[in-house]
Amino acid sequence: MKFSRLAEYFSKIEKESSRLVITETLAELFKKLSEEEVDKAIYLLTGRLGPLYDPRELGLAEKSVISSTIQALSVDRSIFVKRFKEVGDLGEVLQEFKEKGRQQLLWAPKDPEIIEVYEDLVKLSKAEGEGAMSFKINLLSSLIQALDPLSCKYLVRIVLGKLRLGFSDMTILDALSWFLKGDKSLRPIFEKAYHVYPDLGKIAYLAKKGDLKAIERIKPEVFTPIIMMRAERLSSAKEIVEKLGECIIEPKYDGFRLQVHYKNGQVKLFSRNLEDVTFMYPDIVEGVKKEITVKEAIFEGEAIGFDPHSGSFLPFQETVQRKRKYDIEKMVKELPLKLFAFELLLFKGESYLEKPFIERRRKLEKLFKLTGDIFKDTVLLAPEIITSDPEEIELYFEDAVSKGLEGIMAKRKEGVYKPGVREWNWIKYKRSYSSKLEDTIDCLVMGYDLGKGKRAGFGIGAFLVGVYDNKSDKFVTVAKIGTGLTDEEWREMKKRCDQFKTKTKPALYDVDKNMKVDVWVKPAIVVEILADEITRSPVHTAGRKLKPSKTGAALEVDVPGFALRFPRLVRFRDDKRPEEVTTVVEIREMYRKVKGKSKKEKL
Repeated sequence: MKFSRLAEYFSKIEKESSRLVITETLAELFKKLSEEEVDKAIYLLTGRLGPLYDPRELGLAEKSVISSTIQALSVDRSIFVKRFKEVGDLGEVLQEFKEKGRQQLLWAPKDPEIIEVYEDLVKLSKAEGEGAMSFKINLLSSLIQALDPLSCKYLVRIVLGKLRLGFSDMTILDALSWFLKGDKSLRPIFEKAYHVYPDLGKIAYLAKKGDLKAIERIKPEVFTPIIMMRAERLSSAKEIVEKLGECIIEPKYDGFRLQVHYKNGQVKLFSRNLEDVTFMYPDIVEGVKKEITVKEAIFEGEAIGFDPHSGSFLPFQETVQRKRKYDIEKMVKELPLKLFAFELLLFKGESYLEKPFIERRRKLEKLFKLTGDIFKDTVLLAPEIITSDPEEIELYFEDAVSKGLEGIMAKRKEGVYKPGVREWNWIKYKRSYSSKLEDTIDCLVMGYDLGKGKRAGFGIGAFLVGVYDNKSDKFVTVAKIGTGLTDEEWREMKKRCDQFKTKTKPALYDVDKNMKVDVWVKPAIVVEILADEITRSPVHTAGRKLKPSKTGAALEVDVPGFALRFPRLVRFRDDKRPEEVTTVVEIREMYRKVKGKSKKEKL
């Protein structure tokens, strides 16, 4: 397929507001792609050169892309830059200039194939060393000359990392099912495989071949991250015992979660959003190499800052300073890390996902050769107790909190590890759950309103946030936040939002007309929000239920949605993907507990 044809699908999807139509459009595209093209096309559709964990970057900033454009179109830089400042979208401006025929082509457009464009972009990502930037600018310039105006629009968005067509990876899995069966019946098979092996291109390739058995056989592989399992929440030891019976209790550390892959002396570290962060934590890499006892394993742990003078662990605010791309060696000395291992996913090449937690835990204890000296060992084992006594759990909880930890984790002894799923096999009990509504909520930034008064200078006066509705695969609103940010935070929010702004409301958003914003933002920015309480509001769509009006002309609110009262920003969550924000189910349970609602009541 020609790249120009793929660009037409980009355009059609970008303009569409119906998730079902997007799904059907993608399914139609998958039918027309060849086996050799389908994986490349999917990577490009998601604005990448590979799966989420592929670290390849194109390495071109706006200035370099403008240079490529000026070179390709032979236009006056000042005129082009002026128009770019007016429009704010480099892709649209490039399309406009090509359509008006202002360029002086050295040769006629070639209308290259998808694979040709993809391979050129791979060359861009691999170029390094002396002369690399010049090579990248020249190669991109050649691509711009070879492509039609619409294709150029999406090409530069991909290069700048600003494509984001407004659908999720789950939409692609639905589309693969539609492509094969004409419905969503195969989604569970694709989703289970994706959670273990999150490479949409590989899954699509196997689907295109019609090899469903190969998809069902997908198992964990070292150096391919597994989407991490998540925990449910409860607010008392009594509830935990009622849910799990006798269970394993571990401290809940307030650091950042890492998935460690090891094979024959090589280590890779992945964050919870599947980013390869190996280079950030050389002290953990060396510690794993020194202390591990097998040739092949995948395990998880929580990285915590450590004070080598006092032997104490540091709070998250200090630990998070290690998440950086520069001055890494300096920070290793100033702020060393310890990794508390708590989960085993693969041992000596064998998957442990389906094994009960008690077995995974015991095998985890054999994975390392440790001295027991906290000053010498880099990898530590999370301590545990096994109990069914609520009093003992409460005491363990209070002890953890007194040491400055977040709380505790309760784990079902026979529970299996379910990648990508929020399960009752794990339950987190934090100090905040035992009071009113002091726990934070992870939200997606969906858009913002322009500023007035003092905030006119920031260009932003309020921003709309939402949570995730698993049933509809949509983001639904819970708050519009206009207070509680510092001047610097407002500037940072505006800067981040403008990287992903879009003219139309993304198809994955369910927003009441009263909550519309001046500027929509594509699903990308996750923030941690603290609020006084959860209330009910007819203008928010999280958990809202509609019914036909008496006149039958339109729908009216039957059950109001959930809303956050006095919400304020805690921090940006760069370690989380949009799909990992708090869910409507969680919001409903938090509301039920705080309000003392019965599960039989209509919520």
